[in-house]
Formats: sequence, C-alpha cells, structure tokens
Amino acid sequence: MLRWSLEYYRLKFREQLVYHMRLISMFIAYLWSLCSYTFRKHAKTVLQYQSVRYTVVPLSPISKLQLCLRRRKIMVIDLDETLIHSVLDGMVRTTVRPGTPPDFVLKVDIDHHPVRFSVHKRPHVDYFLDIISQWYELVIFTASLEIYGAGVADHLDNGRHILQRRYYRQHCLYESGSYSKNLSLISPDLSSIFILDNSPGAYRSYPDNAIPIRSWFSDSSDTALLCLLPVLDALRFVTDVRSILSRNLHRDPTAIG
Repeated sequence: MLRWSLEYYRLKFREQLVYHMRLISMFIAYLWSLCSYTFRKHAKTVLQYQSVRYTVVPLSPISKLQLCLRRRKIMVIDLDETLIHSVLDGMVRTTVRPGTPPDFVLKVDIDHHPVRFSVHKRPHVDYFLDIISQWYELVIFTASLEIYGAGVADHLDNGRHILQRRYYRQHCLYESGSYSKNLSLISPDLSSIFILDNSPGAYRSYPDNAIPIRSWFSDSSDTALLCLLPVLDALRFVTDVRSILSRNLHRDPTAIG
C-alpha cells in the first residue's frame, strides 16, 4: 500500500512539474515576443528620425567650368501632395491618421471666411530644399489659391529666401477639367527648365520637361525626395534637360517614390 502511495505522489509531482514548466515556457515566450516587438518599434522610430545626409562631392575644376559655361537651370516645384499635404479643419481625411500633429497650421481668409489648414510636410523636405537650392533656381508653381500657396511657401522657405519666385492658380491654364502649368511663362528656354509634380495633368504640355513623383499623404517612411537627389545632382550638368527627361519617365507616375 505504501508503495502505491509513493508511486501516486511521484506521478502527481511529475504532472505538476511538467505543468509549471509549460507555464514558465509560455511566459518566457510571451516576454520574448513583447521585447522583440518593442525593439522593432523602437528601431523603426530611430531609423525614421535618424539624421539623413546626401554626400555632396566637391566639384573638380572641369565640372566647375562646365557649370560656369551653362546658364543656371530652373526647377519648378509643386506644393500639394508633392512637398506637403494639408487638411482643412473640420474635414475628415482618411489620408491622415487621426491624432497626427501637423508640422504647421495655416490660417487664411477665403471669401471673407477664416479657414485653418493643418499642413504636414513630406519627409526630408527641408533637407531636400536645402540641397537643391544650391544647384537650381527654385520656383514654386501651385494650382492652389495664392493666399494659401503663398502661406505654405513662406513656411517652407522659413527665412532662407530660396523660394522667392512663385506662381499660383491664376497663372495656370484650365482645360479638360484640370489645371495645367505653362512653363514658358517662367522661362522661354525649355532646355533649362523642368518641373517636379505629382499630377501628370499639370505638365501635359511639357512631358519632356517633367519629373513625376508619387503623391504623398502621410507615409512617414517615404524617401521619394531623397531618391531624387542623385538624379538632380547630375541633371544640372546636361546641356538640355529634355535629352534626359524625354526618356518616357513621365509615362510612369510611380517611377519616383
């Protein structure tokens, strides 16, 4: 009888031991999963906000001479969904996650009514403008109202005086239900001017003078502007921008970004 009792308690002890070992294993697995998730989330945040730099290599004497012999080119840039995305207060936009703080708030009067826009800047836009302003004469061309476009451009310029030339809706052509932008209004020399715009309709009259870019709304991991820097660095050396930009890049609006 004693022998059966000892065997019984031994089996019970074994069952309890196995049960508790399973609990401990499950707890360790949970902790590992939680730690892994926290690490990945933290790493993503660090990568998202880490310092980004494009190495600008000093020009050789020959390269400097090449640029001196050529007129400085003009880069025309759109605003909405190219450099920024704005949301009119009171309107629900699924493009922006609720609670996402804007980079700045723009208050304007439209038709004698006060209006507020929450404006979100595309990732790396400030750095992008810093770099390309060293290479090109920058011109803002937006199909938005001047009172809105000027306010956005002022915030992006931020006292750097790099976005002095600006064109607005009144300078656009309205045709086929959308606004197109007349680059000849800015410069008659189409060999030295090009536009960066997310809307193909904006440059339909100048497809060989355009660089397309994917529309941006809220993706914090977007790197489209950074990806453009090597192209823009090289483009300033060509005699005619159309010799490069005419290679059907404009036919694929997702090619950049």
